[in-house]
Amino acid sequence: MQSFVLRAAGCGSALLLFLAPALAQQQHQHAFVNAGDVAWKDGPPSLPKGSQMALLYGDPAKDGIFVMRLKFPANYKIPAHTHPADEVVTVISGSFNIGTGAAFDPAKTQAIAAGGVVAMPPGMQHYVQIGQETVVQLSTRGPWNISYVNPAEDPRKSQ
Repeated sequence: MQSFVLRAAGCGSALLLFLAPALAQQQHQHAFVNAGDVAWKDGPPSLPKGSQMALLYGDPAKDGIFVMRLKFPANYKIPAHTHPADEVVTVISGSFNIGTGAAFDPAKTQAIAAGGVVAMPPGMQHYVQIGQETVVQLSTRGPWNISYVNPAEDPRKSQ
């Protein structure tokens, strides 16, 4: 009996050593970020040139929740597109003009002012028009992807 217990304990220890890296990767991280500490860099290549981004929490390339800020210059447009996960967009400053559907129509956008929120389910076709410099915060799940309704409008195709 003692031999069985020792073998079981040994197997359990070996299993823990095997699983430890995977368990460590699943642990939650924390973030404390003040507005003045946000580090901006060029936006992702999946968005039209001119945007900037700052990753606040998580990793958009990996499975899991992440939070990213996006800064758009005046007169910026994002053609109709979809995302594979729910997205919550909070307007930090400026005005975020969003429309729904497969065809970009500036007359059908709705302005969401600073402090406003847009929540969209996976696969919802939408487009964005920015009149003035605007900062938004995106909260969603990775891996993040953007699929343009018209593939010819995908900025990654022109690189």
